[in-house]
Amino acid sequence: MENNFNLPRNNKKRVVIIGAGFGGLKLARKLSASAYQVVVIDKQNFHQFQPLFYQVAASGIEPSSISFPVRKIFQLHNNLHFRTTTLTSVDTSKQMIKTEAGEMHYDYLVLANGVNTNYFGSANLEKYSLPMKSTAEAINLRNRILSSFEKANLTEDEAEHAKLMSIVIVGGGPTGVELAGSIAEMRRFVLPKDYPELDFSKMKIRLYEAAPRLLNGMSDNAGSKALKFLTKLGVEVHLDTRIEDYDGDKVTLSNGSALYAKNLIWTAGVSGRQTDGINEGLYTRGKRLSVDKYNRLKGHENIFVIGDACFVEEDEQYPNGHPQVAQVAIQQAKNLARNLKMSRTWKPFRYTDKGSLATIGRNMAVADLPGFRFSGVFAWFLWLFVHLMAIVGVKNRFFIFVNWAQSYFSRDQSLRILISPYKRDK
Repeated sequence: MENNFNLPRNNKKRVVIIGAGFGGLKLARKLSASAYQVVVIDKQNFHQFQPLFYQVAASGIEPSSISFPVRKIFQLHNNLHFRTTTLTSVDTSKQMIKTEAGEMHYDYLVLANGVNTNYFGSANLEKYSLPMKSTAEAINLRNRILSSFEKANLTEDEAEHAKLMSIVIVGGGPTGVELAGSIAEMRRFVLPKDYPELDFSKMKIRLYEAAPRLLNGMSDNAGSKALKFLTKLGVEVHLDTRIEDYDGDKVTLSNGSALYAKNLIWTAGVSGRQTDGINEGLYTRGKRLSVDKYNRLKGHENIFVIGDACFVEEDEQYPNGHPQVAQVAIQQAKNLARNLKMSRTWKPFRYTDKGSLATIGRNMAVADLPGFRFSGVFAWFLWLFVHLMAIVGVKNRFFIFVNWAQSYFSRDQSLRILISPYKRDK
């Protein structure tokens, strides 16, 4: 039975957007003051700035600085509505979605719900490794890293020390590279002052990548520079090496060798979310949904998919799909908003690559921009500026800027606190 979700009853056509990420939020804002009633559905009531999850995990910035309440963004727009619930299925014949809170009718449905962590079928890796695809997971990772050092400080067993202080990062993309560099800088400048009793020369930071190079989505030059920077920071980088298994203690590698670590961080891949009611034949590589050049789901005139979850088959420039980065989602959202508002003359989506950036450590970053590539200090400052401007909210930008400035000049972070879920004292 349809639940009206306390929405205004009017004659406006309803656009339901699943997900308040980069694509979903941009589409909603572009449809503000339009002729549509726009409803955004997300299980969280805030937008998360995913590129900086690793800084939350490394105690560099507050979780609240990269999170922004969706309702605050919608306050000034009467046609924008937000509901906190989870999509469970879609009935395409009735134009209805089913959520944990009930059913809702749509005139247009936009799936912008992103992707999940891909463990490539390994139940052990899913159970024991540490993912980082949400603010909550980033906080959990920070807790895990800090609690490992607290535990190491309580034991004199050298073997246990080695396992607790060892950090294995799986995946040589931007997230893995940036996290490895950030933890390496903590090991050098911060942790020895917090734990003077521990010997940090024995702390191992290992990065494993199954491909023959780092940063596969960027140029060869960026990959080689990232390797050079990580090596300079003391990170052990292992290329052409896969993680076969992990039981929470023992890491088994594809070459048959093994090592021991209590902390294995998984950043190696993503996979699309499957939604009940969507034809399974529409899912392609990486469980991304096949769409046409207008981001319409194949065989459906009023269902669209944008962002990481979609695969545009008609773009010959990207035969393997567009990069799963924020700019793709944002540009697709802008184009779809234009098409929905200009219903007679639809414009096909064409991705404009504005470049890629990745930071490894203080004054160490790589940049691939249209026409030229560079690395070092200027790339690092460019990375800071681009990411700061992309943050939602002036207040959030200010706090992040202050944290970055303080960390830059003091080589320290003041956010190394363990925040665990509340438990009633017995």
